[in-house]
Order: sequence, then structure tokens, then C-alpha cells
Amino acid sequence: MPMFQYKAVSSAGEIKEGVLEGATHAGVIAHLQSTGLIPIRAAEVTAGGVASAGTSVSSSTTTKKSSFSFGGRGKVSQADLSVITRELATLLRAGLPLDRSMEILIGLAEKESVSELLSAIRNEVRGGTALSKALEKHRDVFSRFYINMVKAGEAGGSLGTVLLRLADHMERATELKDSVISALIYPVILFVVAVLSVLILVMFVVPQFKQIFDQSKQALPFATEVVLTTGIFLRQNWPIILAALVAAVWLFTRSFNKPENRVRWDARFLRWPVAGNLIAKLEMARFSRSLGTLLQNGVPLLTGLSILKDTLGNAVFRDAVEVISRDLKEGRGMAKPMMESNVFPKLAVQMIGVGEETGKLDEMLYQVADVYDREVAAAIKRALALIEPVMIVGLALLIGGIIMSLLVAMFALMDIPL
Repeated sequence: MPMFQYKAVSSAGEIKEGVLEGATHAGVIAHLQSTGLIPIRAAEVTAGGVASAGTSVSSSTTTKKSSFSFGGRGKVSQADLSVITRELATLLRAGLPLDRSMEILIGLAEKESVSELLSAIRNEVRGGTALSKALEKHRDVFSRFYINMVKAGEAGGSLGTVLLRLADHMERATELKDSVISALIYPVILFVVAVLSVLILVMFVVPQFKQIFDQSKQALPFATEVVLTTGIFLRQNWPIILAALVAAVWLFTRSFNKPENRVRWDARFLRWPVAGNLIAKLEMARFSRSLGTLLQNGVPLLTGLSILKDTLGNAVFRDAVEVISRDLKEGRGMAKPMMESNVFPKLAVQMIGVGEETGKLDEMLYQVADVYDREVAAAIKRALALIEPVMIVGLALLIGGIIMSLLVAMFALMDIPL
């Protein structure tokens, strides 16, 4: 049976570490709980070491989350924050006081930056400051969304439960983001390889034929002239071209980050045939899950919408949320302004309208998020099914065209009919 390395906390708050044999991860957790320990982390040990370092465990659910990092100090990443949140929720739900829970997390921290952050927060809490107030002093790590969730948990006396929901929310958001990034890795690699292949061929292989063609003193086909001229131009002027590209990217980025330009560009992105649909579904999933989490934890709807604007990446969606907030203050509800904005998918708006009518808006928002999580995954698969063959065929045609332009000229020199 596999071996599992674990970290747990006793009822007295002592950190226990060791290795247990068990058939499954869940079985090891159950065994630790049966001995009176509070399991914090458990990871299977393989021949190469720990298979999944930093697995975090809640008292009611088991969620694996890697907290591996390359640097000892470094910044506190979202992965670190997710692990901290779940572990703190586990300890608080087990009945440990907040300051003692923070002390335990400091001992468990594997990165110096995490340890320093937790130490600063613990000192504030021990001085009588509320946890949410202590977090506000670290806005570079904790978002407005995170802090308001903690405030809601403190006000309702259910901080452990709220933190557990917050950890679930962060992990789902990270999974969605990672799924998109993972899906784009192969097309990006394919694109880079294609560009490099063409550049190497045009800049270093094609110019070698110029001397042969010059000696023949024969007129070359137009396609061959174009390929030769392009290759020589790129080879002689690549530093200038590279500098121009860098300057163009810098100017575009600077212009894109201006609020007035950002709205126009984001609107264009939404109109793109394939990418626009994917962006809209991603924003809808983020909007629904974030707002549902806020409402479920007692944050008022208007406050939730105000907080939510910080979590959306598309400026068009952010502006639409601002308009919805204004209309909501006038008593128009939420679904009708969403429909009038022509930004949100109609299915999502209809479901949200049903949630408003039944008084179960938070539950319906979670359902909307689940629907669009699945839609995003399906859209990515469809996009990849289209993009990959198009890129491969396009690369083959481009390289084949370059080679054929050279072969046509060579056959003409040798009087070989095609």
C-alpha cells in the first residue's frame, strides 16, 4: 500500500508530522481524525519523493492543492493564499482560537514570505485588531473581495465556514484559469515553432541560393524574387525590425491600459468570432461564482456588485455591472438591466431572473457558474479542434511555398521542365 506523509494538529495545538500507510488519501485522513488529530496536509510518498507536496485538507472535504514554489522568499502567490485560507478554515472549524491557528500556520509555512505575512497578521490580531482590518494592511496580497468575505464571516460569527467557502471559490477560479492556460500552451508552442522555422528558412537557407541565381544571370520567377528579397532584408535588418516590434508592443500596451482605450479594445475582443464567445463565457462564470459566493456569505447585493467589479477582467463587463448597480438602486432589479446591456449571455440572464423571483439568487448564480464552466471547457475544445489543424496546414503551405519557389528557379536554370 502507498505511504502518505502528513502534517496534523493535536487538540492541544501541537503540530504532528509523520508517515502513514493507507490504501487511499481519504482513508489516511479518516484515520488521523479517528485518533483525535486535525489533518492539515497529506501527500503520497513516491520513489522520487512527495507526490503532491502541500496537500491541504478541510474537516469536511479533501482538496489537493500544490504549494510548490521555486523561491524561498518570493511573493505570496494565489496558490499560497489558497492553501493558507483552507488550512486556517480547517483549524478554526476544529475549535482552535484565531491567534493559535495563525501560530500553527506560521510553523507550517514553507516560504519565508508566507511566514512573514502570517506573523504580521498574527501580531495585529493579538493586539486586538479584527482579522479583516489586519488583512487590509496587506492589500498587495489580499483583494477587496477576500477582505469583504472575511468581514462577512466575522459579522456572522462563522469565520471558519466562510473561509472554507472562500478557499473553494479560489480553487475553482484557479482551476478555470489554469484550464484555459493549459489549453493554450500547445497552440502557442506550435505558433512559436512555426515562426522560428520560417524565419530560419528565410533568413539563413534562402539567401544561400542568391549566389547561384546571380551567376546564371537569368530572370527569376516573381515568387522566387519575393522570397529572396524578403530573406536578405530580414537577415540584414533584423535588429531594426526587432526594435520596431518591441516599440510597437510597448506603445500598444501603453495605449491599451488607458481606460478610454481599454473599453474600445475589450468591446472588439467580444466581437471576435471564436475568442469573443470564450471571453464572454469566462467573464460570466467569474461574475456568477464571485457574486454567488458574496451573497451566500451575507454580503448585500449592491455591495457585492461594487466588490465584483474588481474581479472582472473585461472593461465592458465592468461598465455593465456599474450600470446594473445604478438601476438596482432605483428598484429595477438585476435581470432586466442585465438583459438591456446586451453584454451578458441570455441564458444566464434568464436563470438569474428566476433566482430573483424565487428568492434563491445565490443558488442560481452558482448554477450559472457551473453551466458556463462547462461551456468554457467545451468552447476551448472546439477552438483547439479548429486552430491546431489550421496552424499545421498553414505552416505546411507556407514552408512548401518557399521551397517550391526555389525549386522552380532551380529547374529553370537546369532546363528541366516542370
